[in-house]
Amino acid sequence: MAGKTLYDKLWQAHLVSQRDDGSALIYIDRHIVHEVTSPQAFEGLRLAGRKPWRVDSVVATPDHNVPTTHNERASGVAGIEDPISRIQVQTLDENCDELGILEFKINDPRQGIVHVIGPESGACLPGMTIVCGDSHTSTNGALGALSFGIGTSEVEHVLATQCLVAKKMGNMLVKVDGTLGAGVTPKDVVLAIIGTIGTAGGTGYAIEFGGDVFRAMSMEGRLTVCNMAIEAGARAGMVAVDETTLDYVRGRDYAPKAEQWDMAVAQWRQLHSDADAVFDRVVELDGSAIAPQVTWGNSPEMVLPISGSVPDPAQEADVVKQTGMTRALQYMGLTPGQPITSIRVDRVFIGSCTNSRIEDMRAAAAVVQGKTKAASVKEAIVVPGSGQVKAQAEAEGLHHIFLAAGLEWREPGCSMCLAMNADRLEAGEHCASTSNRNFEGRQGYGGRTHLVSPAMAAAAAIAGHFVDVRTFN
Repeated sequence: MAGKTLYDKLWQAHLVSQRDDGSALIYIDRHIVHEVTSPQAFEGLRLAGRKPWRVDSVVATPDHNVPTTHNERASGVAGIEDPISRIQVQTLDENCDELGILEFKINDPRQGIVHVIGPESGACLPGMTIVCGDSHTSTNGALGALSFGIGTSEVEHVLATQCLVAKKMGNMLVKVDGTLGAGVTPKDVVLAIIGTIGTAGGTGYAIEFGGDVFRAMSMEGRLTVCNMAIEAGARAGMVAVDETTLDYVRGRDYAPKAEQWDMAVAQWRQLHSDADAVFDRVVELDGSAIAPQVTWGNSPEMVLPISGSVPDPAQEADVVKQTGMTRALQYMGLTPGQPITSIRVDRVFIGSCTNSRIEDMRAAAAVVQGKTKAASVKEAIVVPGSGQVKAQAEAEGLHHIFLAAGLEWREPGCSMCLAMNADRLEAGEHCASTSNRNFEGRQGYGGRTHLVSPAMAAAAAIAGHFVDVRTFN
């Protein structure tokens, strides 16, 4: 009998019941909520006369709608100018206060993006099933957990029952061996993966990321990769537990302590795929061949190395793909054959649940240190993913480096990742963004998003256009 994959082990450990039609009931260990997808769920509970089954399994924080400028943030919830955004944050506060749910409120030093505060606080741990009403919950899979986004009705279901109806996915292994070159980051790795398999390549699968590159990768890098598993079509991404995982989790606020830690570690060390486990699909890449990546279109799969040129739809034989490419070029205002390095940027955004951790802040600061933002760049903002990241970055003096270079240093939140707050693009503007999505209007109506790593975004802020960070000085 073949061994088990990491996904198999996590699934079976949480399986409550299985039906003949393939549907199953699984137990949920941790539920993270924010202000956007939770109000309807809490109201549904109230109307049904129910209360959360396990209040201590829920952790909440506002992130999508919170302002990131210092002046607005100083006023707390009252400083949120948009009335709908303000109501959503107020409603989260009221629901959590009423039900006794742990919430990191707008000016709590622990507040931040849900997918950042979960791992950094130790609320999300190896071996857990973790859900949130947000697709990028896949981020937590980097801990060796089964973590994925759910819909609003499912948020209510998990609050009420601590369980979720689901169907088991297939097993997919994305193996990247070799050694990454200087200047090549986890963001470049995951963009290269998506460029290889497409945004539907992982549909129906839970992806495990394995190989030399991921074994050598930091936990923050793994969080970035798993964050974008959803952009490859998968609902969940994960990395096996190893010493890097344990070193990261050890000492976190909500992590086990003393003898409980030793017991937990003994269990967590089993969270890897067995040597003889069989995957339904295996994709292999050579890490040494990956270069810094830049998206040119309106899908993460429309991506090229920095040395590339915008493709010509006329050279694409598939009519459907040709049509998509033509539309993308029209929307992005680019021409076939145009070098990626010739694309000028109007704004730069360094942040989001993909790239707003301390490692990302350090990488961006290293690029801009001693330099000045290009005059043609209207705005370049750096948004830490949480209050803890902000405090650590400031303790290291990174904010002084950004400010000296002409970049803005902001308060934590989702910010310009999506047009749901005051930070957004104007129509026609090109943005070097460290976020995860680049579809039409994602960062503002008519805005043009190019996905890149923090180092590449920082270099674009200085140069005014995309450059190869490996040779940028």
